[in-house]
Amino acid sequence: MATKNRKVADVKVDKNKSYSLKEASTLVKDINCTKFDSSVDLHIRLGVDPKKADQAIRGSVTLPHGTGKTKKVLVLCTPDKEAAAKEAGADHVGLDEFIQKIESGWTDIDVIIATPAVMPKIGKLGKILGPRNLMPNPKTGTVTNDVAAAVNEVKGGKITFKVDKAGIIHASIGRISFAPEKIEQNSQELINAIIKLKPSTAKGIYLRGLSMASTMSPGIVIDTKSVQN
Repeated sequence: MATKNRKVADVKVDKNKSYSLKEASTLVKDINCTKFDSSVDLHIRLGVDPKKADQAIRGSVTLPHGTGKTKKVLVLCTPDKEAAAKEAGADHVGLDEFIQKIESGWTDIDVIIATPAVMPKIGKLGKILGPRNLMPNPKTGTVTNDVAAAVNEVKGGKITFKVDKAGIIHASIGRISFAPEKIEQNSQELINAIIKLKPSTAKGIYLRGLSMASTMSPGIVIDTKSVQN
């Protein structure tokens, strides 16, 4: 059963129209159905085959206006790196005790940063961390010796993204309390990063589909031509 607010929101979105990114960034605020500061998400369908290693798009981008959410960061490192990680604002720092906690099912974190030296120990956590998109990866800057810089980037609005099995990237780019221009600029920054990662082997149209939605609101279809500079 759709709520009264949801029904009003559905009426405001023309299902047969593709909106510009600018229009969508304003409309998403107008149709918000929640009383809390909900997340604004982009869903980007790509013309890639994620089963092919060179087309399994993944990367990271620093959003100009941050995500509006303070991310909980775990740094897995050797003792000599712990002080730098703590000073940079990591929420949890250590190694063996956190590996054991994760093996026991603990995943109450948003990002894990690890130093290259400890990656062999973390490999066994792949089955737990992989499906949650928490596995540290050099491509997203979460495997590094400069743990302080990595923590600062995450706390400053850096997000990671990864194409799923259906060829879609889902990413949160802000909150419904953001001004429309901030939603638009954060969205464009993510899209630009994804366009730059287009593999040379991908055939046909790369940016196949694009939509924006906030928590529990209807999706807004965006014209892909409005986001390609």
